[in-house]
Amino acid sequence: MKLTPLEQLMTTHPGLEIWWDSSPLIYSSWAEGVLQKTAPGRTEEVREQLKRLFDPEQPGKTIFRGVTTNPPLSLGVIKAREAYVAKIVDDLIEQNAGIDKESLFWMTYKEIVRMGAEMYLEVFKQSGYKYGYLSGQVDPRNLTDLEKMKSQALELASLGPNVMVKVPGSKQGYEVIRFLTSKGISTNNTLTFVLPQLMACAKAVKEGLEIAKQNGVDLTRWRSVITHMTARYGDLGDLKKEAESLKINLTEADIRWAELAIFKKAYWLLKERNYPSKMLICSMRISPEIDGKKHCWHLEKLAGGDIVFTCPPSFIEGTFEFLDGVEFKSQIEEEIPKPVLDKLLRLPYFERAYREDGYTYEEFNTHPVTIVTANEFSKATEGMVEFVANRLAIKHS
Repeated sequence: MKLTPLEQLMTTHPGLEIWWDSSPLIYSSWAEGVLQKTAPGRTEEVREQLKRLFDPEQPGKTIFRGVTTNPPLSLGVIKAREAYVAKIVDDLIEQNAGIDKESLFWMTYKEIVRMGAEMYLEVFKQSGYKYGYLSGQVDPRNLTDLEKMKSQALELASLGPNVMVKVPGSKQGYEVIRFLTSKGISTNNTLTFVLPQLMACAKAVKEGLEIAKQNGVDLTRWRSVITHMTARYGDLGDLKKEAESLKINLTEADIRWAELAIFKKAYWLLKERNYPSKMLICSMRISPEIDGKKHCWHLEKLAGGDIVFTCPPSFIEGTFEFLDGVEFKSQIEEEIPKPVLDKLLRLPYFERAYREDGYTYEEFNTHPVTIVTANEFSKATEGMVEFVANRLAIKHS
């Protein structure tokens, strides 16, 4: 049996988890698409590999240990299974006379979350509530609205015992995370790019957990993950622009090191201070390319860590194509090369991101990557609203 690169990565630490970064509702259609592109001689081998990653008929026996979703990924469900989602929306319209488009969008999104979580319920039960969580995200358009995020978070949490609520790394978001944790509700902190955000989440969770314990809250179905949207920090912010203005030569490898430096520092601080959250990495890239060979440092340099790696369909296909034959070994304790770190620390954009007190809570809301990502997610949300609005118009015509 030939192991996939992700299976090989899992052998480097017993606590290392691989999650699916998309809706479970599209896994089967995606897998079929992969098989159609596979060379005829490898079809059966790849079919078995895909089945080991996730088998809808036996989810408890497959590799994926959880799921992350967000508005762009949920919009992807609509695009991939339009007729299927249209039926869900039409049924909701019939059941809710006079419903408006925003309410219909939110009900549709919750139904997609509920159905996805149900597919992983067996993983959740078989693992004793350790694995099998699906992250459902509060509306990204409410990034700074404390009360709306709280209300939506409670609605999402009520959809199933294995629904983990995804909350943004805004000042208000950390208040929501503290509140949810105090109620024993699992959380996933998203829209997080810099060390101050990651540590703000760790502190909010710890404080919420202390309140929960004081109040005798049942924590048997609780867990917390803190997401670092890794390549978004390096690719979408001011890192490259600042390097150019300061005439600092920043290579592709340097950018990946910058991202890894933030992640690794957060990882070790959480371990050293006994914080109960687990680090999760997303927005990974097959990068850098060295001597003509593609690497994935986001996997390789974090191998051996007690970490969650959440992988979207396109990234998994990239690992099949470029990482076949890579031998993963534990590199989580490898430090950032001193010359590279010294170079990066000359950039205020990185220096602040790498320092625990580099940003205030108010500045979380205005960080350039937060704004870009929130706008992207909000646009995808508007795409979902437009889809249900069209269904409303058809039903009322």
